[in-house]
Amino acid sequence: MGIFFNPLMIPIAAFLMVVVIVAITSFGKMRERELEAHREMRVREMEHERKMKELEVERAKLEVERTRQSKAA
Repeated sequence: MGIFFNPLMIPIAAFLMVVVIVAITSFGKMRERELEAHREMRVREMEHERKMKELEVERAKLEVERTRQSKAA
């Protein structure tokens, strides 16, 4: 029974418990930051797509205008 109950086991177990709690909390915060970065990246990607579509529409308008002017001339 002396092997299973060493006076140092209680402080070591308490220290390990604190380490495990800190690790779990840190991993949770890290995962949250990772998800936020993915969300931000997706928002930027969607904004980029919107701007590209706007540019495409502008280009089409200019093309139509250019075609009208060449037909009129």
